[in-house]
Amino acid sequence: MALELKVPTVGESITEVQIGRWHKSEGDSVAKDETIVEIETDKVTVELPAPVAGTIGKIIKKTGEAAAVGDVIGMLDANGSASTPAQAPPKSVPAPSPTKPAPTAKEAPPSAPVKPAAAAPTTAAPIKPQVAVERTPPAGDEEIIPMTPLRRRIAERLVEAQHSAALLTTFNEVDMSAVMALRAQLQEAFQAAHQVKLGFMSFFVKAAIHALKLVPQVNSEIRGTDVIYKNHYDIGIAIGGGKGLVVPVLRRAERMSFAEIEKSIAEFAARAKENKIALEELQGGTFTISNGGVYGSLLSTPIVNPPQSGILGLHAIQDRPIAKDKQVVIRPMMYMALTYDHRVIDGREAVTFLKSIKEVIEEPARMLVEV
Repeated sequence: MALELKVPTVGESITEVQIGRWHKSEGDSVAKDETIVEIETDKVTVELPAPVAGTIGKIIKKTGEAAAVGDVIGMLDANGSASTPAQAPPKSVPAPSPTKPAPTAKEAPPSAPVKPAAAAPTTAAPIKPQVAVERTPPAGDEEIIPMTPLRRRIAERLVEAQHSAALLTTFNEVDMSAVMALRAQLQEAFQAAHQVKLGFMSFFVKAAIHALKLVPQVNSEIRGTDVIYKNHYDIGIAIGGGKGLVVPVLRRAERMSFAEIEKSIAEFAARAKENKIALEELQGGTFTISNGGVYGSLLSTPIVNPPQSGILGLHAIQDRPIAKDKQVVIRPMMYMALTYDHRVIDGREAVTFLKSIKEVIEEPARMLVEV
């Protein structure tokens, strides 16, 4: 019995998808619940499993083609036997006809008489100027690949953010010495207790929450003519995934411990590489942190993730000379950037926000006593 493979419902507002990689080809056998094909949306990639064991029949929608929710993209033969076309009987080959011998020199037909060439005209025809033809690049110099729905959505949201908000970026730098020393001191015990490394991101999540409480405008959003202040802290963490940047959200991050934050981020990173972040995990953030330092970025201006009003950009840690107690010393320094919506956040609030994070990171004990 042939079963239709249809595009499943992948989100409340998603009506169109793009066919991703087919894990099976026509004629391949497949076990029940085995992944057949990937379905790509503008937010996540989902896998379509086989409803029963069988054999892949016709593939209707190829990789890269668009499809709507409910469309039939392939067929599955639930009987487990591949339907292969019957072989046609071999055609009879006619016997070769005898080859006619080539004529001998004596039998060669007489050649046609050669007509005298016409006399050249006295006036030469005007020479037409040659028109330069624009050449296309040689084969192999270009490769055209359609943008995935996720990449298209990222592009749309980045343009939307720049067109719909008054974005401005302010900078500061932070001495990472104290956090690095504390991390090195506690790393072994932390890993033994929680089976995860103590990273820098948990410190910055805690510091960001501290600063958001101090400057609530950064944790707000604009809806029409109203400003909505959030009394909860759902922190989005920008992570590079297999198909592009995704921003899964740490729900109620103010209630999470260092270990819970690190475990959640590690799990998000692992699933992002396999494109297995769920749609609901990407929605509803109130503030975002993006760490370009893991790629070596020294300084950048991150773009706000609408409808949020702010995003914190972290960068590479570098040993740099700074003035400390009227002496020049070498310290591990990091530049921080806050991009914010100037419609709701003034420069004073933005500078205060970054300064608060700097103070907490340079004196981690502040996280315990909330000062």
